[in-house]
This record gives sequence, C-alpha cells and structure tokens, in this order.
Amino acid sequence: MASQWRYILSIDLTDEEKNLIEKRRIRWTGQETLQLFAYGSLMWRPGFSFQGALPAKIMGYHRSFCVVSTYYRGSADWPGLVLGLDRGGACTGVLYTIDKTDGSRVLDYLHEREMVTGIYEPRWVKAVTKDKKVISALAYVVDRTHHQYTGKLAPEEVARRIGRAVGIGGSNKDYLMNTLCHLRELNIRDPRLERLAELLHHTLAHDKTSQADS
Repeated sequence: MASQWRYILSIDLTDEEKNLIEKRRIRWTGQETLQLFAYGSLMWRPGFSFQGALPAKIMGYHRSFCVVSTYYRGSADWPGLVLGLDRGGACTGVLYTIDKTDGSRVLDYLHEREMVTGIYEPRWVKAVTKDKKVISALAYVVDRTHHQYTGKLAPEEVARRIGRAVGIGGSNKDYLMNTLCHLRELNIRDPRLERLAELLHHTLAHDKTSQADS
C-alpha cells in the first residue's frame, strides 16, 4: 500500500536526517487498538484499513500550510505547501481507530509516507470526541527547526504558491480543495482554509486574465 511513496524516498538525505527519521519511528506493542489523528490528506486518502473514523478535536495545535513541498505537491522550480500541525489554537480532524493486529503494519506505512524527511515529529496528543471522550492518539506535528518549515506566511502568499505548484502527487490546488471538501462533508469548519480557497479563486482568475491580456 506504500508503493507510491518509494520514489520520494529516493531523495538525498544527510546521515544526520536519516538518523533523526529513524529515531522518530514509532514502535508498536500490539496490546491495544491504535488511535491516529488525521488533519490533512490522511483524512481523505488514508491508505490503510481502519475499524472506525469520527471527528475529534485537539487543543494546542492548528492546521497550517507551513511545510514546503518540492516533490509531492510542488517542485524545485515552484515549491508548493502542504499541511502541518503547528503550535497554538485548536484543530478538528478525523480520529481513526486501527485494530491492534494492524498497528505495526500501519505504523510502518505511516513512517514511509509521512517521514520522508524530518519535517514531522510523531507525538501523542489528546483528542476529544463529540461525546467528550478524551483519547490518546498519534499525530504528525511539524518540527519548527526543520528547513522545510515556513513559519507563518500571509494568506495571500500561501494562495499564490498553492495556485501554481504541481508535484508527483498532483496539483497543490487539488490538495487544498480535497482537504476542504472532506472537512465540509464532515461538517467541520476551518475558516483559515475557507479563506485560502477564496484567495486561490481570485489568484487563479487574476492569472487567467493576465495571460489573456498578454
């Protein structure tokens, strides 16, 4: 199930980063079900089997286009942006329940998919469901010390980058809209992403007009 990520894994990494990535590998004991908090593409294309999925919220982090992508949703010539969990605020996403017998296999898949570089750090967070249950779940949090971390960009700049970037996984625009559409299907509002979609629409319309006038 992870074959599409093997091309990305061929990118050059320093020994230091390789060691960091391996150090962050999550080992599974198999004693209980695995809980995973998803906030981006894992919501609409998980790539693994699960027992259940329901909306949940975590505190202390928010969904942000703060990770530079030069492979999956961008290129070296036109880097794109993908989502990370950044410090502050709150984030509502999807809480997956994964059978304990599948935990090790799913974690290997997630490591290959999410830990292509050291931009993400797996952490255990407290996810709160609609019925107020607090569940310990794994989430991939952005590493603010990594060179792919952009910090807080102006929404207009984020929309500009997303509007033009394309990588081996498709257009950056589709990544944004797929995430937003899935959130809407779950009745989850994310004002930041809604605003980015509006700005992206205006950006693309402006570019199309400029091309027609040239």
